[in-house]
Formats: sequence, C-alpha cells, structure tokens
Amino acid sequence: MFDHQPATMTTEEAAAFAEEVFERARRGDATMLGRLLDNGLPANLRNHKGDTLLMLASYHGHHDAVQVLLAHGADPLIANDNGQLPIAGAAFKGDLAMIRLLLEHGVPVDAAAADGRSALMLAAMFNRLEIIDYLLAQGADPAHRDAAGATALMAARTMGAMDSAARLEALAG
Repeated sequence: MFDHQPATMTTEEAAAFAEEVFERARRGDATMLGRLLDNGLPANLRNHKGDTLLMLASYHGHHDAVQVLLAHGADPLIANDNGQLPIAGAAFKGDLAMIRLLLEHGVPVDAAAADGRSALMLAAMFNRLEIIDYLLAQGADPAHRDAAGATALMAARTMGAMDSAARLEALAG
C-alpha cells in the first residue's frame, strides 16, 4: 500500500482515497501524483467512468501532470467508457499544446478508440483550424474513416463547422 495509508483500509476509506486521487488528476496536482505513483499507485488507474488519471489530467489541460503520468508509464491509448482517448479530448477542448505533448510521447497522430474518431475529426467538428493544420502537418490522414464511415470533412459538414470543411475540401481538391 502507500506509505501514508494504513495497511488495512475499509471499503469506504479506499473509495474516498481513490476519489481524492482522481480529483488530484482533475486539478493537475503533478507533485502529489508523482509521489503517489512513486509509491505504487497504478499509472492506469480508472474511475467508475473508465477515465484514467491521464484522461482527466489531459482533458483539464494540466500539462505538468500529464508529463508526470506519462513518465510513470500511463498509457495514452486507453479509452474511457465513452470510447474517448486523451488526444481526442484535447482536440475537443482545443488544447493544441496538449496534443503536441501527447504526440511527442508517441501517441499516433490518427489514434482512435472503438468509434474510430481521430483527433483530426474532433478538431474538424469543432472548427479548431490551428489543430487541424498541426495534425495534418504531423501526418494525420484526412481520409481516415470512423466506425460509421465518416471522414473529418464529413464530420465537419455534419456539425456545421464550415471553416473546417473549407480547409479540408481544399486538401481534397
């Protein structure tokens, strides 16, 4: 167990401890996460929604915490119960710096969970032009299709993201 935790915890104590750990990830407490990981906390711990610590830290834009988690072996390709990957969450939030960080740590540019949606698709859906340009420069495939057969261009059109659609149409033409 962890140095600061009693050897025997009740179920209620363990649940409260786990919730506090996930809250530390949401708040981006890189120092505390590092200490916990150094003392045996599993880097890929998941909550009741399937979110990993990495998913929560990345979604909330905590770059230092994400670096600590990745350095301790957190897997950036674990999807939550909604089928979302950390890179897709960063694209949804418009966090280009987080996308860069994840790619620098080996996340494939076209990484997708079971639904097949890549970061490029999410960026296209929400008119994140800077992210679209960056992902394309990193080799993202604009022809990649999700599980329903949609491309980033199709997703942009469906969502009414006209700037994204225009940018992607220019590639196709």
